[in-house]
Amino acid sequence: MLTNQSDHALELSVVDWGQTSYEDALRRQKMLVDERKRGKVTDALIFTEHHPVFTIGLRKGAAQNLVWSQAELQKRGIEYVKSNRGGDITYHGPGQIVVYAIVSLEKRRDLHAFLRDLEEVVIRTLAVFGLETSRREGKTGIWLGKRKICAIGIAVSSWITYHGFALNVAPDLSQYSGIVPCGITDGTVTSMREELGKAVEMEAVKTRLAVEFRKVFAKSPSAHGET
Repeated sequence: MLTNQSDHALELSVVDWGQTSYEDALRRQKMLVDERKRGKVTDALIFTEHHPVFTIGLRKGAAQNLVWSQAELQKRGIEYVKSNRGGDITYHGPGQIVVYAIVSLEKRRDLHAFLRDLEEVVIRTLAVFGLETSRREGKTGIWLGKRKICAIGIAVSSWITYHGFALNVAPDLSQYSGIVPCGITDGTVTSMREELGKAVEMEAVKTRLAVEFRKVFAKSPSAHGET
């Protein structure tokens, strides 16, 4: 398990929170953002798996993409939470690696470039496992054709980023039937297990994500400067 590892060259801590509730993870992120603003911690890459939850982003009309009733959500043990991240509605649950990036952009102040870097981390990671993925014009996330394998949604406070991306390794894809995922009507959702036809080690994926994050962000060292 990745726990309290650090890469001093990038001033980056890599931490695995294990399984968490979405709201508790958001609270902990906000605490780290505050500490990062005050220079008390370095940039951080956080791994977690959430208990089943549908989260609603800030995009207008996102709540309309919830299909199941509150009674159905309760029956299935799925929470429904409003988030302050960008984007539409999505699902988080076991078998999905959620990666939160607490990163200072004080010295480059380019949120678009930061998003492209996050996408590159995922694309490179999936390539290692034999999946050739790409961006999709006009859509967020990482795709195999019209099949979405990774959702991305971030927030920023005083040029400190938080939230991040959710990579489907082997979640229960049937849960996505309860929403119009990310508001997409011309595509589907997939996973690494679905595409590869075999199980994938979660820890191996986390390790590779951390490696690729260091590689991608090493090219933009100004992103890791002190605030």
